Amino acid sequence: MTESHHHRIALAGQQNCGKSTIFNILTGLQQHIANYPGVTVDKKSGTYMWQGQRYGVTDLPGAYSLSAFSPEERVSRQVLLDEPPDVIVNVMDATNLRRSLPLTFQLLEMGFRVIVAVNMMDAARRRGLAIDLPALSRRLTAPVVPMVGRSGKGGKELRGAIAEAAQAPTAVPATLNYGPLEDDVAALHARLSAIPGLDGRMSRWHAVKLLENDSETIGRVSRLGQTDVIEAAAAMRARFEEAHGLSAGDHISATRDRRAAEILGDCVQDTRHGTVPVSERIDRVLLNRFVAPLFLIATVWVIYQLSIVQGYELTHITWPFLAGLRTLAASILPDAGFLVDPQIRSLGLWIVDSVNTLLNYVPIFLILFALIAILEDSGYMARIAFILDRILHRFGLHGQSTLPFILGGVFAGGCAVPGVMATKGIPDARARLATILTVPFMNCMAKIPLYTLLINIYFPDAKGLMLFYLSTITVLAALLVAKLLTSSVLATQPTAPFVMELPSYHMPTVTGIARRATDRTWMYIKKVGTVVVAIAVVIYVLLQFPGVPEDRMSAYEVRGETVIAEFYAALEGNPNLAAVATPEDLVSLVNVHSTYKARRLNASSRAAAEALDQGIRDNHPQFAPFVLRGRAEADRAAFSAMRDLANARNTLRREMQSERIESSFLGHIGRGLEPVTQFADFDWRINIALLSSFAARESSVATLGVLFDQEEGENRALEDRMGDQQRAEGRTALSAVALMLFFALYPPCLATVIMVRVQTQSTGWMVFSIVFPTILGLTVASVVFQSATALGLTGLETMTAVWLGTFALLLLVALPKPWLPDLRQRAAPEIEDVAP
Repeated sequence: MTESHHHRIALAGQQNCGKSTIFNILTGLQQHIANYPGVTVDKKSGTYMWQGQRYGVTDLPGAYSLSAFSPEERVSRQVLLDEPPDVIVNVMDATNLRRSLPLTFQLLEMGFRVIVAVNMMDAARRRGLAIDLPALSRRLTAPVVPMVGRSGKGGKELRGAIAEAAQAPTAVPATLNYGPLEDDVAALHARLSAIPGLDGRMSRWHAVKLLENDSETIGRVSRLGQTDVIEAAAAMRARFEEAHGLSAGDHISATRDRRAAEILGDCVQDTRHGTVPVSERIDRVLLNRFVAPLFLIATVWVIYQLSIVQGYELTHITWPFLAGLRTLAASILPDAGFLVDPQIRSLGLWIVDSVNTLLNYVPIFLILFALIAILEDSGYMARIAFILDRILHRFGLHGQSTLPFILGGVFAGGCAVPGVMATKGIPDARARLATILTVPFMNCMAKIPLYTLLINIYFPDAKGLMLFYLSTITVLAALLVAKLLTSSVLATQPTAPFVMELPSYHMPTVTGIARRATDRTWMYIKKVGTVVVAIAVVIYVLLQFPGVPEDRMSAYEVRGETVIAEFYAALEGNPNLAAVATPEDLVSLVNVHSTYKARRLNASSRAAAEALDQGIRDNHPQFAPFVLRGRAEADRAAFSAMRDLANARNTLRREMQSERIESSFLGHIGRGLEPVTQFADFDWRINIALLSSFAARESSVATLGVLFDQEEGENRALEDRMGDQQRAEGRTALSAVALMLFFALYPPCLATVIMVRVQTQSTGWMVFSIVFPTILGLTVASVVFQSATALGLTGLETMTAVWLGTFALLLLVALPKPWLPDLRQRAAPEIEDVAP
């Protein structure tokens, strides 16, 4: 076989059986692997070579059957019917074979070559389950390969079994005796076998699906013009149901389950029968109705304390490196002018400042993603879904809404785009739409930089408490909005039950956690390097043009000439004057002075500072008296004149920058919004940052980083620059609370809005996802700021009051209301016999 052809292999199995791990073992490709149901939503593909042959592997979505009730089942089924593989590797959880076998029966019934990979054999042994693998292979008429996916055990044996199966003759479809329905299955099988265009190998499986009243199979047969077969199947179903009082579909499912029980009885022995497994003993504590919420809240608290609070301390180590990169970039770019810099320099430093502001938070994300990986791999993430399902149903949501919320950032560090994408696994329309519209409220990783910035400026002594408030109040708000939606415009949509299995607890591996943390952090860095840079360029243009008016620019130039004249006047008769005899010399001196000041601020030790001083003496001896404080009277005068010149120049440049931004395109928009946003204490800078964040959340901090500009030669962190300026303008922690509340409820970013449109197939819902959160966020921020100001509350007191008020409202909405049935009876006594 040439390399242009390869054997097609499909991995099939229920959710959380370890398919993704087996996929990685076979192909060597890295993929997100989590101990949480539903991670593999879409088809994944990869290839590997074995004994000179190429094998293409498709990782099908996790499914318990080949019905068409869920998107996962539909995707798996479509691949198997439209692109039938040469071999199917049916991955099973060794600790729960009974749940896995019904899918196996269907795969064998379809006539595929099936290899059964019994994964998690180590977990089965720990639970005392002794599996007779040869007996299981005989009962299933398929090869059985034991595996421990987490350690890679069994990978070689699986590849060998796949190679052998791929060369084997076409498999004979297996049969399962359906008892009273068996004659009907056989009759339909015979009729379907004669239909051109229908895979004869799958005729029996199609016959069973027709008796199950499977809509997709009915549609497939109908398109082939075989309406008589469909009518015959309907008559058979009706006859069976009348005779047995049970639907044909339920009987078929029960038959598969009984056969699975029989096989387990013959092939599996529980050597510890009567003992309680470790996972169950742990769950008796962690899933206790009183302990579960407390442990969950404590988990969130620990995550924020370790990642945000302690992780921020690491930024004190990383910032000097980033500041050094800025200094390096400034030295490579064209030199600055006295008042106006070359555009390429201004744009280059603008991009560096935007990226640096966000890269400074990389240590936080590394810790955060590592902690989330521990939750996923340990099995506790699935328990979170179980715990939250009890709450979600009270708000019209579904247990499967948990995964989109977690992906969106229940703990922070998520992203609303995959969160919205994951809603396609929710089976009922009402909960799905409500989830799509509330996932953007979660704490996506792009919101964290702004939260961290404001908290470190205004709440340095209450970081953990503020982050706890923010992380939980967004969830509370999402639930309240979901209840509002599901009680009104979505009330008539159907619902579906929540079904999931809790995986056994596992000890996470260090390599798995490290890989997950670095992969997700790298994704964040790539986003900084692409989206943020693109947005930074756009924002730069909108902030730079049309520029300072010509008459105002002339006034600045006159002031600049006056400052220069005063500098030369101060040096009259000074021997150091010869070093700046020409305007070019003066500009060179100013740039050397600015570069020295920037590097001096980043000097980590006295030795490093002395090395910088010596560098000035060696490389720019003529400028040393102006840059370094000397002892000679002439040198002291030169140093003093240079200091006054630098201060005056910085003042002029800062005023020009402020006027340029205020007169820019974006400045006009920001100013125009102030009459509306002033009630929340948002000035034009905040307005501009919020507008830029619609394109990408990260752009909020990146834009603030350049709006609160630093003087030439400075390398101060944004917290210092913004904090000083905001306090000087009279803004307090209360202003920060209003901004954080608005940002928590702010509309989704552009990418998420596009995904809302894709998932809802509705422009109306897309517009709603922008307009409603904007109105809600601005109203909440304004009411909170104005009320707290009137009451004289501090920022922390205000945030505490808002959190307690929101939580109280949540309880009021969620708790049972025994008085409501009485009200309904008084209002409509004619329906009093109807069950509520």
